[in-house]
Amino acid sequence: MEVILLERIAKLGHMGEVVKVKDGYARNFLLPSGKALRANETNRQRFEAERSQLEARNNERKAEAAKVAETLDGKSFIVVRAAGETGQLYGSVATRDISELLNGEGFNVSRNQINLNTPIKAIGISEVVIALHPEVEVTITLNIARSADEAERQLRGEDLTSAEAIYGEDVNEAARPEEFFSEEAEFEAEEGEAEEEQGE
Repeated sequence: MEVILLERIAKLGHMGEVVKVKDGYARNFLLPSGKALRANETNRQRFEAERSQLEARNNERKAEAAKVAETLDGKSFIVVRAAGETGQLYGSVATRDISELLNGEGFNVSRNQINLNTPIKAIGISEVVIALHPEVEVTITLNIARSADEAERQLRGEDLTSAEAIYGEDVNEAARPEEFFSEEAEFEAEEGEAEEEQGE
């Protein structure tokens, strides 16, 4: 289907351009959200008549987005999540979570403005791009950790995806399995082994 774009859309085109898109994309997204019109003579004339208003509205939105971008660009946010020793999250951090986090911090960002191809499934520091407007993008940093303390350590460059990193260098030494067995139990075990050897 051919459509006339009413605003710039990334990887598609600029306002006023006639582009060919899949029917489903046009019917389910572009047309209902007011981002495009079907490309026919009536709509071409309508677009030309309303062009100056559309451009003014677009510039207004762009200016608002630029204002938000000034305070949001480059900001870092800590996300505390439960995770296993290898750093694998119990669940994931998706666009909904990021949107809720930003809205909680006073930034009005919807899920569809967040460019996240796949949900984040491990602890670590991730950069996420947010399109506040088709022509205004910012990058934020998400520091995903099991606690605020771990987030600080991660920020200093520590890798927290091993048991040693979580519990300290001496995690294996601290285990000391011999402490769990009494000398009597050890003696009995040795006696049992000796008897087995004699029986053979």
